[in-house]
Amino acid sequence: MDIDAPLRELGEIDTSALREAILAQDEAAWHEDEYRQQSYDVHLETQSIVLVFTDGSGWPDAEVRKEPGWDRLADVAVPVMHEIIEKHYPKGGTIIRAMAAKLLAGGKITPHVDQHPSFHCGHRIHVPITTNSRVRFMIDGRPYQFQVGQAYELNNQKQHSVMNKGKEDRITFIFDYVPPGPLAVQSS
Repeated sequence: MDIDAPLRELGEIDTSALREAILAQDEAAWHEDEYRQQSYDVHLETQSIVLVFTDGSGWPDAEVRKEPGWDRLADVAVPVMHEIIEKHYPKGGTIIRAMAAKLLAGGKITPHVDQHPSFHCGHRIHVPITTNSRVRFMIDGRPYQFQVGQAYELNNQKQHSVMNKGKEDRITFIFDYVPPGPLAVQSS
């Protein structure tokens, strides 16, 4: 969603239980759903544990499905998402995507703008789980460094990219929240 700024800081959030649960996932969990990596070249150097997802087919009447990560992470992820929504957004909307996303050490997500109409009306929230001093998130030509224990809304209608020049993987919990009311369906 175009939020009239590259990034909106949403403040502190306790992610300790979510972090512990994500870091406890085995390696196979990061490879059980590779739709994003196979469908979007910008995500080739990422891995995901997906809780809920829509590919947006039939938007705005898209199907949102629970994915394999739901059973393992929902009990700790849902309270984090609901706390953020309650503090910053109107209640009664729909979470259409939620996942733990890993950018591998040395990896990058190349510059892009999220194109699907669902990204025009949904808030894209990032909750860092792990990071390092060599991770740079670029939005609209400016560098940002996200901090664990904070939540952020990304303007995904601005060009954005991520580089991880560190030796550790960067993990972020990401979810898309579409508020209630008429959808701002736009063409790309």
